[in-house]
Amino acid sequence: MQRSVLDRIYIAFLLILIVSFGFLIFFISVFTRRSLIQEKQTTLANEATLISSQVITLYISGNLSPTELSNYFNVYSQTLEADIWYVDENGKIVATSGYFNDADDYDKDVATSGRPDVAILKRLPNSIYSLDKNYDIHEASYGVSDFYGVYSTNMITVSIPVVMTYYIDDKSKDLDCGALIIHSTTEDINSMMKNIYGITFIPCLVIIVIAFSLLQIVSHKVLRPIKKLAEVAQDYSKGDFDTKTEINSQDEIGQLAESMEYMASELSKLEEYRHEFISNISHDFRSPLTSIRGYVTAIQDGTIPPEKQDRYLGIVLDETNRLTKLTQGLLDLNRLEIYGPYLNLTDFDFIDIIKPTLNTFEIKCIDKNVAIYLNNHAEATVVTADKTKVQQVVYNLLDNALKFTPEGKHIYINIVEKGDKLQISIKDEGIGMSEETQKKIWTRFYKDDTSRGKDKGGTGLGLAITKEIIKAHNETIDVYSKEGEGSEFVFTLKKANDETTHSGETQILVNANES
Repeated sequence: MQRSVLDRIYIAFLLILIVSFGFLIFFISVFTRRSLIQEKQTTLANEATLISSQVITLYISGNLSPTELSNYFNVYSQTLEADIWYVDENGKIVATSGYFNDADDYDKDVATSGRPDVAILKRLPNSIYSLDKNYDIHEASYGVSDFYGVYSTNMITVSIPVVMTYYIDDKSKDLDCGALIIHSTTEDINSMMKNIYGITFIPCLVIIVIAFSLLQIVSHKVLRPIKKLAEVAQDYSKGDFDTKTEINSQDEIGQLAESMEYMASELSKLEEYRHEFISNISHDFRSPLTSIRGYVTAIQDGTIPPEKQDRYLGIVLDETNRLTKLTQGLLDLNRLEIYGPYLNLTDFDFIDIIKPTLNTFEIKCIDKNVAIYLNNHAEATVVTADKTKVQQVVYNLLDNALKFTPEGKHIYINIVEKGDKLQISIKDEGIGMSEETQKKIWTRFYKDDTSRGKDKGGTGLGLAITKEIIKAHNETIDVYSKEGEGSEFVFTLKKANDETTHSGETQILVNANES
């Protein structure tokens, strides 16, 4: 069964919460329990010191018998809810709470069913050394254990040495008199920990419920649009490009929805583009073929007299060259798009390719009374690129600019530096382009309707080839245009490490008035 994104988020979120709260509760319980045990050990140690100073001293001084000492221990035991042992300096257990110790009874099992607050004592030893021969009664010690298996469960044990101080000739002397050992259960701590667990679990449960409620709200705001996008994408995959996402949010999802709708709009035009492509290529091939056929037929049947045949054969040759140019351009563009161009990178001065390129447009500029200006603001104009292909780019852009520039207007070539790049722009004062046209000019065989009929020699491949060449150099080319205000094509080339400069030059490269 396939899970939705929402299901996966819920599961992941639940696992994160459970693991997070699990670690939180674990650390809280560990440190709280440790703190409570330390606090109780401190309390028992203080009580042991108090009992030692008030009762044990009486026993040591001979004012109390072992039975009387046990009776005192019973009183303290009820208050502390603990077992109290006194061990003399030889390790012998002299008196305990709850037990009247006779020597014969030390090795017998002792029941403590009448003392529910203290863990069951399995066996009362007669000497502490019978449990651990290395037990040190002269040092204070603390621990949590079953005390060498004596108790049925873990006990908090505190052992405090008993020291009597004597004064001889105004000098004090300490005498070790054994140790006082207090065993207390952890039941009160366990009960407290259960309360802490209850107090902790309830807020955690409430937090989880609130978190999932908020997640539900967020999911409706975030995942519902994503689900809608998935449904729309399925419609697009079936060819239904009219479906709208109906998402207008100003965030990443809104941007994605806008991009998908734009993509669908472009895909819906794919069939239109295909028909337009076939129409364009058919028109561009049919026109010269019709001319060639007409002139050759006229020559064959004698319609064109022999003395005029050379002129019309020249027209046929021009049309043949046009077909050759069209076919070669199509093959070149296809090769560029599939394999990319083979670049012969060299360092050359960009200025050096301007004038030779413009020589090919001199007659057209004179016929249309159009002047071309060069404005160079770069200190260094040497670039690293394929000279032949860059010259083809300049030729295509100037040819396009001249095609759409009316008589008496100007074309400007501007060169500036942008960091390690040389930025070249070719700007005309022509008819300009709409935003829709600007999106299509890089498409092969595309021709603006305003140019159709005026430039039958164009193939509609120049700008497509130009973009592929600039792209192959890892550079950029952009167009900026408004209808009625002309167009500007801007591309970049990487500068070479050369000191050749032409800064500040402004030249009229082609001036129709000079002819």
